[in-house]
Amino acid sequence: MKGHVNSKKKKRQYIGLLYILPWILGFLIFQLYPFISSFIYSFTNYNMTSNTEFIGLKNYIDIFTKDSQFYNSLKVTIFYVFMAVPMKLIFALIIAMILNIKLKYVNFYRTIYYLPSILGGSVAVAVLWRFLFADSGLVNEILSFFGIPKIGWLSNPKIALFTISLLTVWQFGSSMVIFLAGLKQIPKELYEAATVDGVSKAGMFFTITLPLLTPIILFNLIMQMIIAFQEFTGSFVITNGGPMKSTYLYAMKLYDEGFLFMKMGYASALSWVLFTVILVCTALIFKSSEYWTYYEDGGQY
Repeated sequence: MKGHVNSKKKKRQYIGLLYILPWILGFLIFQLYPFISSFIYSFTNYNMTSNTEFIGLKNYIDIFTKDSQFYNSLKVTIFYVFMAVPMKLIFALIIAMILNIKLKYVNFYRTIYYLPSILGGSVAVAVLWRFLFADSGLVNEILSFFGIPKIGWLSNPKIALFTISLLTVWQFGSSMVIFLAGLKQIPKELYEAATVDGVSKAGMFFTITLPLLTPIILFNLIMQMIIAFQEFTGSFVITNGGPMKSTYLYAMKLYDEGFLFMKMGYASALSWVLFTVILVCTALIFKSSEYWTYYEDGGQY
């Protein structure tokens, strides 16, 4: 009897493994293998056409001592992250609070507001963005109608990066859904008690809503920061890194080295530098969260 039970248990385990086998194969082939391979290639002179030559730390030394575009692309990317991520989170929180109100057809509105997150990262939308903000695009035509001079959204180096970041801000749906879930978890009794005490709506936001949402803000901040550091489509399709390299993001630099100049070993080293930068930034955010993240049970992350 015991052997029969063990046999059925093992059968269920094998069935479970069979179901997750596609994910395991996908992880091993498309994630773990490239991850390890890129680390190995970062110490080589690998260009996909000739024999791989081990050169030690030369790629990393060249990055920090000879490649001026590395510092420019890193600076542009950091500016982009500090610009796009806060705007995206603030906008997502505002929309989430609006959609948390009991409205007619609210589920339809939530779906509509989530759609940009599905479509926003596509090449087609990036091309549309380029036409909208071109010197003779729809945005400038609307401004001209109201007598406002045309703005070089994509031709002015001072504001081109801001224009690119707007595309990221438009993709606020995933953060909005997470904020909305967090808002649903806040006890209504807290707001009722605050109303009795005569607390204003603004006071409720800063004393109840915002503190209880800080764990959600932490999660969204880290996830969106990681995504922003790897942004590529907008820079490549809309401005091709211009004007004057003002939108030349790090991912585009990595792409150029690997696929334009065929320096895969060098590009692999660049990718690991980016990985280190993201790792350090994530660690700093986690460390700082000790001072601004509130947990209802008083625990730590």
